[in-house]
Amino acid sequence: MRVCLSLFILCFLAGTATISAEDWNQFRGAAGNGKALAKLPLEFSESDGLAWKVPLPGKAWSSPVIWKKQIWVTNALPDGHKLWALCFDLETGKKIHDILVFDVAEPQFCIAKNSYASPTPVIEEGRIFVSFGAHGNACIDTATGKTIWERRDLQCNHHRAPASSPVPYKDLYILHFDGFDKQYVIALDKKTGETRWTHQRAFDFRTDNGDRKKAYGTPSVITHKGLTQLIAPAAVATESLDPLTGKLLWTVYTGGMNASARPLYGHGLVFITNGMGRMSAVRPEGKGELPGKNIAWASKRGVPKKSSLILDGKLLFMVSDLGVASCVDAETGKAHWTERLGGNYAASPIFAGGRIYFFNEDGDIPVIEAGKKFKLLARNKLADGFMASPAISGDSLILRTKSNLYRIGK
Repeated sequence: MRVCLSLFILCFLAGTATISAEDWNQFRGAAGNGKALAKLPLEFSESDGLAWKVPLPGKAWSSPVIWKKQIWVTNALPDGHKLWALCFDLETGKKIHDILVFDVAEPQFCIAKNSYASPTPVIEEGRIFVSFGAHGNACIDTATGKTIWERRDLQCNHHRAPASSPVPYKDLYILHFDGFDKQYVIALDKKTGETRWTHQRAFDFRTDNGDRKKAYGTPSVITHKGLTQLIAPAAVATESLDPLTGKLLWTVYTGGMNASARPLYGHGLVFITNGMGRMSAVRPEGKGELPGKNIAWASKRGVPKKSSLILDGKLLFMVSDLGVASCVDAETGKAHWTERLGGNYAASPIFAGGRIYFFNEDGDIPVIEAGKKFKLLARNKLADGFMASPAISGDSLILRTKSNLYRIGK
């Protein structure tokens, strides 16, 4: 009964009743929280526990997405002139599709820490939606590899290349364009690619510096007290929108810039990191600019600038960019423990079977017990480092390192 209820919740949060436990359809999975009902391997290496490993030349930080027996990733040349969508067979790792989606004559500038294929795709039955920010968005038939529609008119100056991942909601495909020059959220019709609504960021950035206006955020859809909201983080502030219409519901000033983590919801709070090492626990209710009392608590201790968080019950887990892991009480922000894992972290952790898996830029994968006391269960190692966040299929880990794609498990 508990498993059935959990699957129902995953399907509800993802906005479709067809997603199964095997499908990892978007950034951070079906519920957008990095959690899965799975029994993942505890220990593995390059020589033990691998189902298969295939090379991924190019430079891309997007996460894998999975539908039935297909794994899809986006890819790019380091210079951004060519942008691909690749499909692999889940069972064998054999390449099924290798699709050049866009040729880009003049790519925008990209810093070394980013890539031209950082946004994670969205996949559903028969279709995959790939985003390369202002360089192009497309919907592709997953059986034939043919393009169903494309949009190359959605523009902003990303300043350091795009990284915001799209999210699905019912028949909509929702994207963030928080650039140096323009900042907006847009929803496209999944079937046609036509614009359904556009929301221009409506708050005062309190600066004329475009560098402080950009962000890499991915929104989350939540339901709080019967109201469904799109929680859309940006630089300086976070907005709540009606996901069907784009109507602004409320704004809260969370500070920062470069926000990239996906918001989490639990215990009547939305947990938002601002891209500059600060986290806010916000009560998502009210209209207009929310007062300070709507922030239940805030913290700068050990808060990551890049990776997303894990919420399990009342425990909130995170790892800072410099490898300091911590666990805090979700309702109060009180710290339970803080421990140094070592290394640098950009990829987001995942939760399965009472364990949390972390992935650092050197290929180290510490595994801890998800509890009030720190307990290191294993420390695994793969040959290359992680910038992309992992995916889960059944009881297997699907991992993208800087140069390879792995399936770990039976």
